[in-house]
Amino acid sequence: MKVLVAVKRVVDYNVKVRLNEAGLPDTAAAKMSINPFDEIATECAVQLKEKGVAQEVVAVTIGPQKSLDTLRVAMAMGADRGIHVLTEEHVQPLEVAKTLTKIVEREKPDLILVGKQAIDNDANQVGQMLATYCGIPQASFASKLEVTDSSEAMVTREVDGGVQTVAVKLPAVVTADLRLAEPRYVTLPNMMKAKKKPVETLELAALGVQALSRLKPLSYAQPKKEKKGQILDSVAELVSKLKTEAKVL
Repeated sequence: MKVLVAVKRVVDYNVKVRLNEAGLPDTAAAKMSINPFDEIATECAVQLKEKGVAQEVVAVTIGPQKSLDTLRVAMAMGADRGIHVLTEEHVQPLEVAKTLTKIVEREKPDLILVGKQAIDNDANQVGQMLATYCGIPQASFASKLEVTDSSEAMVTREVDGGVQTVAVKLPAVVTADLRLAEPRYVTLPNMMKAKKKPVETLELAALGVQALSRLKPLSYAQPKKEKKGQILDSVAELVSKLKTEAKVL
């Protein structure tokens, strides 16, 4: 069984992005890392291999040369090899799905794992569009994944009313939610080993995909600062402030 996992290079979740003088997000010197949900998907794929369910884990990323660092992290976690689709253009979700479809056609994996969303755009679109383009089943927002045999997987997914367990025929696309797996710590020796693992580099244009910009940001703004809360001594004081200051009573 082969598992394909997609990873993306994003601004680290600990970084608070500010606007520069031109009013654009200033990410030039920001720390970059693997998208957290993709990291969870990678951990799930590696755990399947450790259990003997999967024989090979292939990591794929789309982006500039610096994206290779993200691919190395996935391989340091346990992916066997990597595929780097090289492009300096900004690739939006639809083109990402089309590109991954080409990779799926080449690799023919039994299971495709992706993060449910990337934290830079929060689009939550790639997994669903990828399954549609490939014409295969999908299970989104997975919090638990069990591969019963080579032809079926049981996926527990989080929904508004709680959790739902579905059976999907393989090959299928599964998008990882927060509780699917806890990513392991990547050690320096494993990072060194990852540098020796094979990486195939492909040009985006060679796959027949154009990086079209269908979405265009119109403006950016910092979130409004909220007023700090107050500690009150009594219910009477609370009611008084709700009447006089908040004017909600």
